[in-house]
Amino acid sequence: MSLTKLVRAAVLAAATLATLAPAASFAQAASDPAAAPAAAAQPASPVPMAAPAPVATTESIENPYGLEALWKQGDFVARGTLIILVIMSMGSWYIIFVKLYEQRKLMRSANAASKSFWNAGSVKAGVGALEEGSAYRFIAESGVSASDHHEGTLVEQIDLHTWISMSIQRAVDNINSRLQDGLAFLATVGSTAPFVGLFGTVWGIYHALTAIGIAGQASIDKVAGPVGEALIMTALGLAVAVPAVMGYNWLIRRNKTAMERVRTFSGDLHNVLLAGKR
Repeated sequence: MSLTKLVRAAVLAAATLATLAPAASFAQAASDPAAAPAAAAQPASPVPMAAPAPVATTESIENPYGLEALWKQGDFVARGTLIILVIMSMGSWYIIFVKLYEQRKLMRSANAASKSFWNAGSVKAGVGALEEGSAYRFIAESGVSASDHHEGTLVEQIDLHTWISMSIQRAVDNINSRLQDGLAFLATVGSTAPFVGLFGTVWGIYHALTAIGIAGQASIDKVAGPVGEALIMTALGLAVAVPAVMGYNWLIRRNKTAMERVRTFSGDLHNVLLAGKR
């Protein structure tokens, strides 16, 4: 064999080995995973997932120092004081609204009397024109009754002027007394409600001192409840007293205005009855 053929055979053998070597390595890696390259053995890093959004939760926190806690944790003295203040407040507001209604009704009767009574042809016709059950009709009927039944009775010794004046004045006093009903309660509430609240304050401080003595230390959780109870009682006493005092002064001023119109009407009626025009 010549030298040229030998060289060609060697090159062909080398090319064949170069082709078969990667296939053998792949087959070895497939049959033995441990023999694979380190780079191929390492898995790809996982993609980080987004964290779930936090769910908003609403917690109901009960206030241990409010009115509800005062009623639940208070003893019979604290509850009794609270009930008294509530009754005072309800009574005050009831009287204020009722008196405002009565005063408004009296003012309407005054306006109606000034338009209808004095334009009538006689006193009796004017009385019939007034509203049934009104204060002004009551005054007019009292005056007419006194002038009609003067002679031939036990009071005939009293002159007509004095008798009519006395009858009309009694009617005016009755109306004034009716307007004053309930105002004494407002005055009482306005003057005593702060002291009732102060009593509740003293009782709450007593409970705070008792809690400190039992616990042996003045921690805030031991004294917060009783001290809060004391402050609530003070606030309630002022909240009851202030509207009562303001309502009392307001109603007194309105009563004065209303009674001025009533007295003016009664004086004019007295003069008309004495003039004899019936």
